[in-house]
Amino acid sequence: MGLRVADIQLVNCGTQPYVLEGYPEIRLLDKKRAPVEVAVVHGADGITGAPSGVEGVPQKVELQPGQAATVAMVWRNLVTDSTVPAAEGWVLDVTPRAGAPRVELELRHSVDLGNTGKLGISPWKAPAR
Repeated sequence: MGLRVADIQLVNCGTQPYVLEGYPEIRLLDKKRAPVEVAVVHGADGITGAPSGVEGVPQKVELQPGQAATVAMVWRNLVTDSTVPAAEGWVLDVTPRAGAPRVELELRHSVDLGNTGKLGISPWKAPAR
């Protein structure tokens, strides 16, 4: 079925609390760091009906130094049209919150979208207590 799920994690490496709220801004880049055409959506609608970890209501997350928050991602590696090239992202360009600097995360495994063109994300989730 080609369903894929992955998490990204943000760790507060500073000395002050770091507040996150809602969803990060995520762009997907290829190996040459060119943008991949993808719709980043909140949740898993149109990707899967099964629980995937991207469900949830956005909440304020305050990270103390050393704490981490996560964002879940879900996509499907599915080729629905053989005339459309399959998309593969190797870098996530993430802006954790409005006004924050972007961070590029090089991936060990690609976000292999096939030609579905859709990546679902969760809101920031607090560290498990």
